[in-house]
Amino acid sequence: MEVEAMNSVWTLSPAFGWPVGGAIAAAMLALAVVGVVRHARHAAGDETVASCVRRTLVCLLVALAVLTPSMVASTTSRAVNATDVVVAVDVTGSMAVTDAHYGSDTAITRLEAARKAVDDLTTMYADSSFAALRFGASGTLDVPLTPDAPAIRSWANTLVPEATSVSAGSSLDAPLDQLVTTLKQIREQHADDAIVLYVITDGEQTSAKARRTFSSLRGYLDDAFTVGVGSTEGGNIPKIADGVSSGNAESQEWVTDPDTGQPGVSKMDEGNLKDIADEMGGTYLKVDASDTMTAGLSAKTSDKWKMTDTRKERTRVTPVVWPIAIAAALLLAWEAGAQFALSRRLI
Repeated sequence: MEVEAMNSVWTLSPAFGWPVGGAIAAAMLALAVVGVVRHARHAAGDETVASCVRRTLVCLLVALAVLTPSMVASTTSRAVNATDVVVAVDVTGSMAVTDAHYGSDTAITRLEAARKAVDDLTTMYADSSFAALRFGASGTLDVPLTPDAPAIRSWANTLVPEATSVSAGSSLDAPLDQLVTTLKQIREQHADDAIVLYVITDGEQTSAKARRTFSSLRGYLDDAFTVGVGSTEGGNIPKIADGVSSGNAESQEWVTDPDTGQPGVSKMDEGNLKDIADEMGGTYLKVDASDTMTAGLSAKTSDKWKMTDTRKERTRVTPVVWPIAIAAALLLAWEAGAQFALSRRLI
C-alpha cells in the first residue's frame, strides 16, 4: 500500500464519550466559576489572587483534558500490486529421458526443457519476485522469494536428475508439503500480491502410494499451471550416478523394468498433469516443438509497480493530552508548595 498524508485538523474527542465527558467538563467549569465568584465576594479572606488563579486553571485544564483534544489526520491509500511466481521442478530420474522438445524439433532431456521453461518464465514476469523448489524423493525450497530473476535462472541451470540410487519411484505429491509452507508464508507476508504457481514435470507417478490432492494449495493461489515436459510415446530411463548419466547413447546403461527385465520406458502422463491443474484451479500446458512457455502467461497477474487509483480516504484520530497533563501537574505542585508554606506560617 502507498499512503499519502493530507492536512491535519484539531477536534475534541472525549475518551469517555460525550455524555460522560461533557458532564465532567461542565462540572469542572462550574467549580472554576464558583471559585472566582467566592474569591470576589470574600476578597479580604486568606485566599490570594494567585491561589484563585491557580485553582481556576486546574479546573479548566481538567475540563479540557476530559474533552480530549485530538489531532485528526486524513490519509489516502492506493494499492501497489505485485506478482510472486513460485516454480517447482521435477528432478526425478525420469526427467533425464531424452524425448522432450522445446520450440524446435531437436530432442532434449525433459530437465533441459524444464530449464528453458524457467528461463522463459523469468522473462515473461518482468519485475516480479520468484521462489524456486525442486522435488524428487522430497521437496526442497532452494531459492526463497526474491526479485533476483538471474538467481532463478542460475538455479535452473544447476538442476540435475536425482541419482538412481536414491530414487524410490516418482511421487507427484512430493513437493506438496513444502509448497503449502512456502505459499502460506508468501501469502501472510504479501497479502495483496498475486501468487502464481508453475509445476514443471513429466506427470509420471510410479510410487505405490496413492497421490495426495493438490487442492490444499487453492487458498493461497491466484493462478496455477502444470507444465508437461516429455512425450506420451516415452523413452528409456538412463541410470544416473550423482546427477550424471553413465555415458553416451552407445554405452548408456538403462534402468531396468523389474517386470520385464528390459530397459524401462517412461512416458509423460497428461492425465495426471490435467488432474493436478484442475485440483489447483489452474491450467495444464504442454511444451513441445511448436509450443513454449510464452503461451502460459497468467491472465490474473499484475505489474509490480502498477498503481490502481481506487483512492480510499481514512482518518486517524490521535489524542494530544500530554501538554495539558504537564501543565496541570505543575499547577498542582505549586498548590502543594503553597499549602506547605502556609502550614509552616501557621505553626
